[in-house]
Amino acid sequence: MIYDIAVIGGGPAGLSAAVQARQRNRTAVVVSGDDRDGPLSKTERVDNYLGIHGATGPELLERFKAHAEAMGVERVTGRALNIMPLNGTFYIGVGSELVQARAVVLAPGVVRRAKFPGEAEHMGAGVSYCATCDGMLYRNRDVVVAGRSAEAPEEANYLHGLGCRVTYTAPVRPEELSPEIPFVKAAKIEVCGDGKVTSVKADGQEIPCDGVFILRSAVAPNDLLPNLELKDGYIAVDRDMATNIPGVFAAGDCTGQPLQISKAVGEGQVAGHRAAEHLDRLDREQNG
Repeated sequence: MIYDIAVIGGGPAGLSAAVQARQRNRTAVVVSGDDRDGPLSKTERVDNYLGIHGATGPELLERFKAHAEAMGVERVTGRALNIMPLNGTFYIGVGSELVQARAVVLAPGVVRRAKFPGEAEHMGAGVSYCATCDGMLYRNRDVVVAGRSAEAPEEANYLHGLGCRVTYTAPVRPEELSPEIPFVKAAKIEVCGDGKVTSVKADGQEIPCDGVFILRSAVAPNDLLPNLELKDGYIAVDRDMATNIPGVFAAGDCTGQPLQISKAVGEGQVAGHRAAEHLDRLDREQNG
């Protein structure tokens, strides 16, 4: 199925965009990872969202999700790893799945973590971002999982079940991690190797391995979609929330300050509306 609009991110901006797309009678899918990785799920109290005073972040998020579901918004759970535009369709890699859409709204929030040393140099040579995509390549081999998302323990357990020899590194050992998987406490890692990955240094402790799975909650927008224009580290947009790539819009924290729910919801509404209008124009041109 080719959706009209795919929204990357299941927070206030993304859900607002998806609801607006459905309001314009467009099919919409939200691609989002575990809700626990989002800042709203960690917010104890919200006092600055008009009309809803004193709600907790999780309560507000559940209202947003229920609204989107009632409007017929579909959801695909997982991290968007890459977006490829081709002949008027955007192909979005979500784990081992592929989602297709005619327009995209980027609302992944702020990806706050920079790449680890050695990560960029070893992409495609031992660095992976998806256990279900690449796990079989490392069966019966040593791998390190750098857990930086709520879903990372589950993916590490999956790799262990495949027969990979997994070592898990993170600042804190997650409860969901299989007790059979060795754990190394570390805040920082460095990917090492000459041409291909041969080890990972976790706070200086060297762990020999054939590959490393770096599992973050989201991929940086310019890694997700090459040639996407940024400004001061945020996605550059105009007043219509359009990016420099035709058919791609953005909303919420990823477009810059202030990082607040009200701004995210408003920008999401505009982005969803303009994405639908963009498709309306394409349809008129196609139909003569």
